[in-house]
Amino acid sequence: MEGHEGGGGDLDLNGRSPVQHLLEPLAPPPSLGCDQVFLRTRLVHWRRGVPRTDPGWTAGVSPDSGPGLSQQEMDPDLLLPGLMVGVDLRSHQNNLAHRTREMDGERLVVRRGQPFSVAVQWRRALPPRHYLDLVLHLGVKNEQVVKVQTERGAGDKWWFQQQGVQEDVLLTLHSPADAAIGHYRLAVLVMSPGGHMVEQVGRHFHLLFNPWCKVLDNSKKALKNSLKDLSRRCDPVYIGRTITAMVNANDDRGVLVGRWTEPFSDGVSPSRWTGSVPVLRQWSQSGTRAVKYGQCWVFAGVTCTVLRCLGIPARVITNFNSAHDVDGNLAVDVLLDASLESSGSSREDSKWNFHCWVEAWMKREDLPPGHDGWQVLDPTPQERSDGTFCCGPCPVAAIKEGNLGVKYDAPFVFAEVNADIVHWITYADGRRQKIREDQANVGRNISTKSVFGDAREDVTRLYKYPEGSRKEREVYVKAGRRLTEPGGEQTPEPLQLSIKHGTPVFGTDFDVMVEVENVQGSGAGGQLTVLAKAVTYNALFRGECKRRSVGVHVQAHAVHREVLRLRYADYAACVSEHHLIRVEAFLTPTGRRPVMAVANISLSTPELLVQVPGEAVVWESVSAHISFANPLPVPLRGGVFTVEGAGLLPATQVQVR
Repeated sequence: MEGHEGGGGDLDLNGRSPVQHLLEPLAPPPSLGCDQVFLRTRLVHWRRGVPRTDPGWTAGVSPDSGPGLSQQEMDPDLLLPGLMVGVDLRSHQNNLAHRTREMDGERLVVRRGQPFSVAVQWRRALPPRHYLDLVLHLGVKNEQVVKVQTERGAGDKWWFQQQGVQEDVLLTLHSPADAAIGHYRLAVLVMSPGGHMVEQVGRHFHLLFNPWCKVLDNSKKALKNSLKDLSRRCDPVYIGRTITAMVNANDDRGVLVGRWTEPFSDGVSPSRWTGSVPVLRQWSQSGTRAVKYGQCWVFAGVTCTVLRCLGIPARVITNFNSAHDVDGNLAVDVLLDASLESSGSSREDSKWNFHCWVEAWMKREDLPPGHDGWQVLDPTPQERSDGTFCCGPCPVAAIKEGNLGVKYDAPFVFAEVNADIVHWITYADGRRQKIREDQANVGRNISTKSVFGDAREDVTRLYKYPEGSRKEREVYVKAGRRLTEPGGEQTPEPLQLSIKHGTPVFGTDFDVMVEVENVQGSGAGGQLTVLAKAVTYNALFRGECKRRSVGVHVQAHAVHREVLRLRYADYAACVSEHHLIRVEAFLTPTGRRPVMAVANISLSTPELLVQVPGEAVVWESVSAHISFANPLPVPLRGGVFTVEGAGLLPATQVQVR
């Protein structure tokens, strides 16, 4: 996967990530005491005082706080703190206006580029000629301090306006559209006519990206200094790339540990997760200890949730027949020996039955025009990018046009949806013989959930031009993929193979039919081997289910059919939790090169039947009956239903009686 200048420093994730706290659930601020403050020529001196119990934190002024300043030099008003009762963040009203009410009903969560209001509550009237100042603090190390302007200025500055509301003062804050996101501390300062701080009250709030902002993602280039992370939190490209590294735990204190083979007994099986919130909550409550376990759809789901939470529009993408190209030659080379067993190493190319990643919508000011819009972000740890297990953001438009020189990781993503699948037979003397090449199998039915319901929306057209079109060939030439020129195909073999099957249910017996068709004018024969083996969705071998080898002879223009009966006992012991069986048919004609056919059979599982008797009435409890039919020839024991519903009930386990 590609590198980029300076990228390694962005994702040096040893220890705590620079944006790790952005993934953590919003937590109450720590209990802060009354800090005594003296402010003079922009110097602040802190002393720990007596703890307070009222909301937020306040600061008074001590006459002896400032070095070298006599009692006579101090403004008399500095001796009279206690003007403010507190600051009401108006969280309910602001969160509703900023579309964050479902995230948190108590704490303030707002979006950049959109104003929000807070109310200053007074214990007594503000003395004449006194005024308010606002200061924002962002970050812990290398903290950034932002002075909020009192009047509208340039579009890249924070500013506020003030108006009286009965005995309170309403302050409306305006953030720039490219403000850095994160956890802010707001200090409301009462200033004397002489410019001294009389009192301050502090509160905390979270600022997110704003997909509804008219100036969307107007990011700036990062400053190359010690404040690089803070300065780049305005940039969704940087944030998205860092999150893909943080969601997997391969290099840092990330969220999820990936595992594609059993056992999962020391954690949670990837197929048992029903949402992202339990994953993130466990990660946070355990002190950022990695959660076990995830696979591609879990990584993608958690990433999508985090991006949406931060205000970046995102959706999960599923690519059916997804290529994992290790060597970057835009081909997945499958190496088999004469017994159809894998002869490659653990680093060999592979074709996944499906693979999930995330698309995020953003502007790419770091790239030439034409690369804005949906960007691929893949948090599943597959290959390193700039030394870290992350992938993207990569413009979908660049993949469609074959522009593989753009940031980030375009060759890898292009191969996932466009690589050839090439099967080779390897012999004991080291020779290889190509027996099958498929240029149209990868990147089919690329899908996402429709915004109009639960239906599948096909987005293949966004990634590639129609199969066989002139534009598709131009893209392949640009990307460096091998092409089969018209008229340059090899002479078809006289014996053709195909595999036919139904949609069997897990637990039942079923048939797989292999057809050998003779397309020439004379009879032909050879040795046919049919192998059924259990695999995972990412092509890991789990065990051989059944094998049959027979000699066949097919008359001219005739078809021979061979049926392989797979019983439950054949696959029960080796099939993975993905319930996937791969059937390979291998024919060695007399005096001709071998022919091969491959089919993946996904065993369906019974659907749950949910029935709600009677009518559901708002604010009244309701009962539901859940049932399913056991298709297995053996009884099931110790089963558990896991039930949850957004806004209805948390994940609840019900033991099967």
